[in-house]
Amino acid sequence: MVTCYLRYIIDPYKLKEFEHYGKLWIPLVERLGGTHHGYFLPSEGANNVALAMFTFPSLALYEAYREKSLHDQECQAAFQYAADTHCILSYERSFFRPVFA
Repeated sequence: MVTCYLRYIIDPYKLKEFEHYGKLWIPLVERLGGTHHGYFLPSEGANNVALAMFTFPSLALYEAYREKSLHDQECQAAFQYAADTHCILSYERSFFRPVFA
């Protein structure tokens, strides 16, 4: 199991657009085999940092998702929405594995 953690720097004046972007991606990740854990928007503190996390059973399945997303019309539309609205200024992606008792 691998969890992708995304840390976004967003335009705080385009929070509504970023929230819409997140709502586009949640069902897309689910449809392409992942489990989405949601987007987390600024509340207190920094007003330009947002987070997202989703899990795939393996890194190989995550890589397959990435490849599929490049050819999926809905995924491409979501990417284009972010580009058109400029709601995302930058982002970083990290991967984590869980530890259970």
